[in-house]
Amino acid sequence: MSCMMVQTDRAPAAIGPYSQAVKAGPWLFVSGQLGLDPATGAFAGDGFQEQAKRCLDNVSNILKAAGYELADVVTVDVFVTDISQFGVFNEIYGVYFSDHKPARAVVEVKGLPKGGLVEVKCTAFRQE
Repeated sequence: MSCMMVQTDRAPAAIGPYSQAVKAGPWLFVSGQLGLDPATGAFAGDGFQEQAKRCLDNVSNILKAAGYELADVVTVDVFVTDISQFGVFNEIYGVYFSDHKPARAVVEVKGLPKGGLVEVKCTAFRQE
């Protein structure tokens, strides 16, 4: 099985030596996405809500670039710097994953790259 790197300008470029996503067979592994605007490289806003929405938009755009959809996502990992934002994140997340509910974990971390407030990564599966 060969791997294919996924790259789209509809999500921020990687800020390190990694790919936005890697496709391996029917699996797609999307790297952690911050709330960065792909056009500017800056955060979509200073607040948690703006950054959370942009994270999920970035994930969605990477999925689309690889030929996947949010409905193909099987697991999501979320990293927040303030767990008290859990309820706020759930409300935003529910807009993206309303009917389809992948397995998910949300954990509080001490810090995120570039001082971000939230980061989202996922794994998707699409039968070839």
